[in-house]
This record gives sequence, C-alpha cells and structure tokens, in this order.
Amino acid sequence: MSRFKLPDLSIITGIVLGGGAVMLTLFGNPVNSGICISCFLENLAGALQLQDSVRMSYIRPELVGFLLGAFFMAKQNRRFRVTGGSSPLIRFFLGFFMIVGCGVFIGCPIKMLLRLGAGDLTAVAALLGMLFGIWLGGKYLRAGSVLDRAQNLPTINGYILPGIGFLLLLFLFLKPAFIQQGFSGPAAQHAPLWISLAVGLLIGGLAQRSGLCITGGIRNFFLFREKTLFSGVIAIFVSALMVSLVSGQFNLGMEAQPGAHHSHLWSFLAMVLVGLAAVIVDGCPFRQVIKAGEGDVDAGITCFGMVTGAAMVITWQLRSTSAGPVFNGQIATLLGLIFCLTVILSYRKARVKR
Repeated sequence: MSRFKLPDLSIITGIVLGGGAVMLTLFGNPVNSGICISCFLENLAGALQLQDSVRMSYIRPELVGFLLGAFFMAKQNRRFRVTGGSSPLIRFFLGFFMIVGCGVFIGCPIKMLLRLGAGDLTAVAALLGMLFGIWLGGKYLRAGSVLDRAQNLPTINGYILPGIGFLLLLFLFLKPAFIQQGFSGPAAQHAPLWISLAVGLLIGGLAQRSGLCITGGIRNFFLFREKTLFSGVIAIFVSALMVSLVSGQFNLGMEAQPGAHHSHLWSFLAMVLVGLAAVIVDGCPFRQVIKAGEGDVDAGITCFGMVTGAAMVITWQLRSTSAGPVFNGQIATLLGLIFCLTVILSYRKARVKR
C-alpha cells in the first residue's frame, strides 16, 4: 500500500489563499477583491488619514493577520532573522511604484489571479504584462543587477513592523477617534472582523513557512525551471477558479466585470512595472508584508513605500477608474518604469566596474 503524501506546503498555501480570498467575498469583501494587498493598503492609508477618501478607509484585518501570522510563525520556528541596510531609498520608491502599478491596473498580483479565476478576461493583458516584467527583471538579475547585500542588524529593528501590526490591531478593536472608517463604498464591504483576522493569520503563517510569492514563483520558473513556488501560484488560480464556479461568482468575459477597465495597454504597462519592481526588491507586495513580519527590515522599508504609494494613488489620482487610467496614473506608470530601468542599469554598471 503506497503511503499518502501531502502536497507541497506552497500548494497548500496557494489553495488556502485563493480559496480563502473568494470565500471572504461571500462573507462581505468586495467581489473579485477578497484579498488585494494594494486595495488593503489604500484602505489602511485612509484609516490613518493619509488620504481623504472616507469611502476607502478601513484597517483590513487580513493585512494585520498576514503580518502577525508571519511574525508568530517565524518566532515559533526560529526563522525570525533581522537583516537590512540594502539600498533603503531605492526599495522605498520601488514599493511606491509597485502600488502605483497596482492602482493603474486596479489590483495587486493576487487580485489579478482572483480576477482571472472569476472569468475576468480584462486581466489577461495584466498577466502578460507581469510575465514580461518578471522576464525582463530576471534577465537583468542574471547579468548581475542586484541590490546591495543585506546585513545582520540588532534584533530591535525586526520588531518595529510587527509592533505596528499589534498597534493596528488595537486600533481595530478600540476604534479611537483619529482612525477613520467609511460606512459606504468599498470600506463598508468587509467580512466580519474575526473571520478576516483568522484567515489573515492562517495565510500569513503558511506563507512564512512556504515562502509563497507570486512574482518570485514565476521568476524562479523562468530562471531555473524551479516549480515549487510556481506550483503555489497555480494553486491560487485553480482554487479561486473552483470556488468561484461553485459559489456562482464565475462570469467569463470582459463586460460588466467589477473593478476593471478596458485600457489593456495600460493594464499591460502597469503590471510590467509591478513585475519588474518586484523582481528587483525580491518579492511581490504580499511577500514584502510577509518578509517584514519575519524580521526583514528591507521589506519593512518597501512596505512604508507601499503605504505611501497607496496614499498618493488616491490623493494624487495615480490610478484607474472603471473608465480607464487617469492621466496622472499614466505619467506615474511611465516614471516608475524609467526608475526601475535606471536602477537595474546603474547596478549593472557598478558591478562591471567592480
């Protein structure tokens, strides 16, 4: 009798993430946005009054759960390693531009997979763009364009981001007056707090153990034909597709898709930006949150850039609506691409000189 073998942990993480995200929409999260790091960060920026759209202001418990779930798991397994000091300003702005790209597409890489799993064909252009951005970034990685090496840091540095996570959790329960919360629009669409927090903690812990990353999985497959993380990425899509079909949320086509637009060129370019920036900082927006929870100070700097980007995406209109990308968003996307290319060419030139 053959022994039963559990699937790889990255596949389990992908199944929980994809299926859990669609389940969250059944409990109240926005359709096609059960989990979206960029949307959640925009909500968080509003709750902290870093942007003034009350309709998009809410501390998403899932986001807090990702951070603290990764922290608890890393501590439990003695994988809480505090490192940092690698090109902090560049990481900050790459985080900023990653969220700009997400804002122009309307969704992070996870939401892109969720939209595809729900039958939204407008996300195909974004997928192609992200694949191209990752391929381009991987090509330069092979040529030696990598950011500076991180160093070990005093342990206290690694506790700052999890400490902020605990503070946000307190704000969620105590609801102090300076925390803004919308009661209409996207902010009002949320699953019950305890369910969202539990799902976030579970996914955060699993993602810390498995190292699941959307862009990292695709990058490793492109560069090394390594399938472990890539299998997790596929699992996200397949589980989201299955739950969408079973729950009646599947709607194949380009018309009447929630949170989408038909400017396919800008969806493509926006996700080229996200894929390219994610390769340079070694992880998609979701992975940056997980790494910040396990003591990676560089990822924490990127998270600060992402929160800033999320605030500016709303305040400066660096995004898209259902009518298409706003002009400011188009300019910011092009600036982001120029910034990414300048960074990788500069590091390649510096390496050649050494």
